[in-house]
Amino acid sequence: MEFDDWLQIGWVNGWCSPPCCSTHDGVPTSDAEDEEFEDGDPCIHVLRLYADAAERDAVTSAGGPVQWRASNRGWVSTDGVKL
Repeated sequence: MEFDDWLQIGWVNGWCSPPCCSTHDGVPTSDAEDEEFEDGDPCIHVLRLYADAAERDAVTSAGGPVQWRASNRGWVSTDGVKL
């Protein structure tokens, strides 16, 4: 199975959106979430799609949210080692 096939299964089943560029397209939101942005701070989860393992490693080594979210889920240790 190719990645696009796997991603389409997620779309068909209502688990995810198609890939969108947060820089150029913006984060996909509902009208209710747009209203929350005006009144508060909704949490909208975003998944970064990497072109290859080298891009993943470059983003991960930079630290930030990718590193600590992976650690929170137990995917890597707090020192960045993949489990």
